[in-house]
Amino acid sequence: MRARIAAVAAHLPERRISSAEVEARVAAESAGAGGYRPHPTIVERMTGIRSRHVMDDGEQASDLAVAAARAALADRGAAPDRLDLLIFASASQDLVEPATAHIVAAKLGASCPVFDVKNACNSFLNGLQTADALIRTGQHERVLVCTGESPSRAIRWRVRDRAQFVDAFAGYTLSDCGAAMLVEAAPDGGIFYRDFAAVSTAWDIGTLPGGGSMRPRDADATYFSGDGRRLKDAFLAHGPEIFLTALEKTGLTWDDFAVVAVHQVTVPYLEVLRDVLGVPHDRLVVTLPEHGNVASATLPLQLATAVREGRCRPGDRVALVGLAGGVSLGVLFAEL
Repeated sequence: MRARIAAVAAHLPERRISSAEVEARVAAESAGAGGYRPHPTIVERMTGIRSRHVMDDGEQASDLAVAAARAALADRGAAPDRLDLLIFASASQDLVEPATAHIVAAKLGASCPVFDVKNACNSFLNGLQTADALIRTGQHERVLVCTGESPSRAIRWRVRDRAQFVDAFAGYTLSDCGAAMLVEAAPDGGIFYRDFAAVSTAWDIGTLPGGGSMRPRDADATYFSGDGRRLKDAFLAHGPEIFLTALEKTGLTWDDFAVVAVHQVTVPYLEVLRDVLGVPHDRLVVTLPEHGNVASATLPLQLATAVREGRCRPGDRVALVGLAGGVSLGVLFAEL
């Protein structure tokens, strides 16, 4: 048996915030303590991101996942009670305990087994990897992999100085999004290649420490902290090999894929990565400028966008290229 992607959907909150509004909010919330005022246009100039999505105050990560899951199930004509397994694969979560997958299942009306998969921005890709393995080994036939990314809750708005602004800068690229894939057993097609790697010595480059055993009750640790330059250098030093080896082992080139979905953090870094890997421009689905960095939802968002725009159809090959803090790397090839 193969694991085939039977449906994919994404859900973007209606509320949007421009990069200019991000800078204005940082300036306004930092002013009272003599804090930092960002240079106008710096966020868009450095990232290429014009706007990002922000969920309502009363929404949770699970709500974003449920909205996308309902769309994916409806597209397939499948009911929640026909699922064999639900995997919530996200860097975000509603609570530390229980697994957010339980909350998603309860809201969705599913009664199957559930669990969470968490690995920063590769969470969804690892969830898909897990679904693939469970289907190929005959343990399940229909698995829903979903994510609800709510990184807007971890953005630092009150900034005391330039150093803290630089440390928090990666947060200003982040955007909320839900996504889901329905993965089903099939006799042919489906996922035909997968490989994963890690450079775990670089785990401290990007962190959100609050709530863990290191800093369980430190309010200052609830904001995303990272060094974008170090993260980019780590990816470039260790990343290209796994992706180029995937082409070598399968005998394929990027031109053999209708779509190459690549994790997107900033437009300049996407261009660097595209040049290093040699991905043709017309194979990319660039979602960054209008939707920001949606963490683990970026790959399914790109695929859902490509399906909606008619850029890939059943029988086409698609490539999913994942990069995440930790540092984690992953690649998955599939035939739709």
